[in-house]
Amino acid sequence: MIQNSSDPFRFFVPHLDGRPFIVAQLGQSLDGRIATRTGDSKYIGSRASLVHLHRIRAHVDAVLVGIGTVQADDPQLNLRHCEGVNPARVVIDARGLVSPDAKLFKPDGARRIVFRAQGMPGTRLPAGVEIEHLPVNAKGHFALDAILNRLAALGFARILIEGGAGIIGQAIDQGLVDRLHLMVSPVLIGSGIVGLNLTPIDKLADARRPKAEISLLGDGEVLFDCDLRS
Repeated sequence: MIQNSSDPFRFFVPHLDGRPFIVAQLGQSLDGRIATRTGDSKYIGSRASLVHLHRIRAHVDAVLVGIGTVQADDPQLNLRHCEGVNPARVVIDARGLVSPDAKLFKPDGARRIVFRAQGMPGTRLPAGVEIEHLPVNAKGHFALDAILNRLAALGFARILIEGGAGIIGQAIDQGLVDRLHLMVSPVLIGSGIVGLNLTPIDKLADARRPKAEISLLGDGEVLFDCDLRS
């Protein structure tokens, strides 16, 4: 069921059992691409999508990204296109590869946190950056729920998973995401990197059909605000 949205942030409420509220965001083209085949992704969306992304950041306590997103885009993950308080910036970096010169480490009063595998020294990070060590599996990957639970224990009740698409897909597959903000831009790429890759299904009857509200963001951009708990 699709309805016109009023305030998409009214759902950003932590769970009563202490679990953090998780929102994931993804911006894609009309044909479901997030980048060309060479990885060029700046910019699929217009300013309207960028403003909405910054508004999401303003309504959460922490923004989570993977090391791949940091290496590819070097994002700042702060607020520049709306009013509010900068959320904490969190990087999943099991092997300790993140550069100490990454823009997200620039001090501005927000907490900066890096998750590394237990026993992994990694690069030396700027003063004030917190390092959290967690175990990894045989493939060297963290359990996403362990990261989110640790962030909840650190006091973060509302968390945005901003990227990359692989982490977002894993989080959705594992039932960790409450809402997905999918922003669709009026552009056709024709080939390239697909946005969401979830566990394959054989029958449409097994497809997820979340309740969704839509908002017109401007410049032809459309927000699908999907309730993944429905």
